[in-house]
Amino acid sequence: MPLMQRLVAELFGTFWLVLGGCGAAVLAAKFPETGIGFAGVALAFGLTVVTMGYAIGHISGFHLNPAITVGLWAGGRFPAKDVVPYIVAQVVGAIIAAFILLQIASGSPDFVLGPNGLAVNGYGPQSPGGYTLGAGLTIETVLTFGFLIVVLGATDSRSPIGFAPIAIGLALTLIHLISIPVTNTSVNPARSTGPALIVGGLALQQLWAFWVAPIIGGALGGFAYRALAGDPPAAR
Repeated sequence: MPLMQRLVAELFGTFWLVLGGCGAAVLAAKFPETGIGFAGVALAFGLTVVTMGYAIGHISGFHLNPAITVGLWAGGRFPAKDVVPYIVAQVVGAIIAAFILLQIASGSPDFVLGPNGLAVNGYGPQSPGGYTLGAGLTIETVLTFGFLIVVLGATDSRSPIGFAPIAIGLALTLIHLISIPVTNTSVNPARSTGPALIVGGLALQQLWAFWVAPIIGGALGGFAYRALAGDPPAAR
């Protein structure tokens, strides 16, 4: 596919991920009796990946995440020249989704754009469970590393055909089930950037951590899978 078509697909796919995942957290998880809770939010994020995998996987590869793009490059699956354009498209899609989510959420008389609005990521006072910066960096790095192993393994040409979006979506669901209490789960710098830019303040000050840890984890995961599995004849 031409680069421009792939970039548009990445923009829309990341928009869908942030609108669906963060939207579930902001709009559907806050009600004590009828809300979907942490498990529902985790599933929502997983479903965005599954649906986009089948919708745009054949166009752009459905990275939807700068850490995935860097990890695929590190794993020998993605050309270096396309890394930055993909990341820019992903961040733009996330920002658009966060802005639209703000417009929707503002339609409720109870909505207040506070420090924890729009499902921002954070540590310390921004962490749902009050976890430290060290805990946040550790879990984001380790879980992104594992996520890349799943992504590269599921899309390996030697893996069963047609199931990659399901495996990747379930992996993202699992990741959220583990880490929502710690950082509100990023493993995706674009997902963190959109809401943080809208909310500002402490969310924006802490944003660096949700670029550094996932990018490091993604790159390490890519290198590790390549060392473990070798270079396949082709990659889907």
